[in-house]
Amino acid sequence: MGDPLYAVLLIFAGLIGSVALYWIYHWLVKRAEKTESKIDDILIAATGKPLIITVLVITAYLAVVSSGIIPPKYEYILDSKYLSAFYIIIGAWVASSFSYNFVHLYGRWMASRTESEVDDRIIDALEIAVKYGIWFVAFLLILSTLDIDITPLLAGAGIAGVAVALAAQDILSNFFGGALIVMDKPFKVGDRIKIDTFLGDVISVGPRSTRIQTLDYQLLTIPNTKIANSVIVNYALPEVRLKIKIPVSVAYGSDVTRVKEILLEIAHEAVERSEYVLNDPAPTVYFLEFAESSLNFTLVVWAKAFNMAWDVQDFINTRIDERFREEGIEIPFPQMDVHIKKS
Repeated sequence: MGDPLYAVLLIFAGLIGSVALYWIYHWLVKRAEKTESKIDDILIAATGKPLIITVLVITAYLAVVSSGIIPPKYEYILDSKYLSAFYIIIGAWVASSFSYNFVHLYGRWMASRTESEVDDRIIDALEIAVKYGIWFVAFLLILSTLDIDITPLLAGAGIAGVAVALAAQDILSNFFGGALIVMDKPFKVGDRIKIDTFLGDVISVGPRSTRIQTLDYQLLTIPNTKIANSVIVNYALPEVRLKIKIPVSVAYGSDVTRVKEILLEIAHEAVERSEYVLNDPAPTVYFLEFAESSLNFTLVVWAKAFNMAWDVQDFINTRIDERFREEGIEIPFPQMDVHIKKS
């Protein structure tokens, strides 16, 4: 014989817990709306309602078990396998909701940045695939939990799954690579980046690929999965200014102090006369090396933006050539002396 009072207390506790979870859920939703990331919104939306329903169902189940109101011949409905099936349904609900919203949010965002309609169709297919794929797996698990033979279904699903996985492998890997780019934000549209040997400005980030315009105005389309696994140099972060090192070589016998003075004068002239060079940080000159046929210096200046490097180098190199000619400072070039010995 069960304890009806204990059953009533369990139901009462479940109701109070569900109401508390309901208010906590809405409080978390409002907090998540204030954050920049959307992952917390997706996670809260996926887990809030299933958690509330889980508390209600579990407390109701425990109350029925403890009350003893179920006749002995119907006690089979209280078998733990039915509770396990319920857990599977809740898990599928959470997983499908999170996956669908994740694909919908980041997939639509990336697809909106491209002109092609193919990307939108891919996102539509992915949304359906993740949603119904998870529920199909949950359906098979529930049948297995209820001791129903699923061998024929597994065989058919296995063949179909392998075919779909092979066909969609590249699409899925590129899509999730794009999602990682959106979340991790190693760059944004307009940044100048270097990936492996490719250097250029980001034009768009799509579900399948990222497009970069090189400095020669060529368009590169790089799969997102390659970008996600590559070392990325972003010249626009953490700030847009760029440190430029300009190597300068002079012949042996040159006045080192005077060379450094001239290079600094040229750098300060670049600050005053050009719109590309910053005065802070201040330009600096370093005498770095006694090379085989030259004295090697490095002039360090800061450009206002990463896309001004060539303008800065052109201005400074032109002035170095002019000033060295005026000062009589020789710029060495590779040469070889050949001595012929007569026998």
